[in-house]
Amino acid sequence: MRVEYDPEAMGRSAFYRFLTSVVVPRPIAWVSTTTPDGRTENLAPHSFFSIASTDPPIVQFTSIGRKDSLRNVEDTGEFVVNFSSEPLLHLINATATDFPRTVSEFEAAGVEREPSRCVRPPRVARSHVVLECRSHTTLRMGNSTLVFGRVVHAAADENYIVAGRPSSELLRPLTKLGGDEWGTLGEVLHLNRIPYEEPGPR
Repeated sequence: MRVEYDPEAMGRSAFYRFLTSVVVPRPIAWVSTTTPDGRTENLAPHSFFSIASTDPPIVQFTSIGRKDSLRNVEDTGEFVVNFSSEPLLHLINATATDFPRTVSEFEAAGVEREPSRCVRPPRVARSHVVLECRSHTTLRMGNSTLVFGRVVHAAADENYIVAGRPSSELLRPLTKLGGDEWGTLGEVLHLNRIPYEEPGPR
């Protein structure tokens, strides 16, 4: 027997909890930005994150409400996605605190930074892969804003590259589940796609 859910009857908060428990696991964009004057550097995890385009390379994260990351991207046009890995769980969670915009999560959570190559926001020094982005466009949708950024530079720790690309198993990606649940990679399954073959003559 199924339990039926009506989003309108449940209300926004209740259905949010249901939806984020179903759309799992979700990769986490650990987004670093800076205020226009460069005085405050922001760092926050966003669990609505994906690739939007490969040519040109564009990634996308969603800000629910008017978060500092969104405001800074709108004001400066730049951000960095820092890879979220399992060993960084407690640091990432610490930067999810709703600090005032004038407080740097780098400072508050004790996250070591390093300069980016092509954009002003700093990179997380301990993140094994970073994507430096310039804002492509933003799209308001309901109570959220989708932020699309063109990747203008990427960097990866050489110790995590196998056969020319970053290895998921070595990177140990961290994911977000429902509520206060987090996920780790677990078993990796390798399965080739099945090519379509035209039927031959009979």
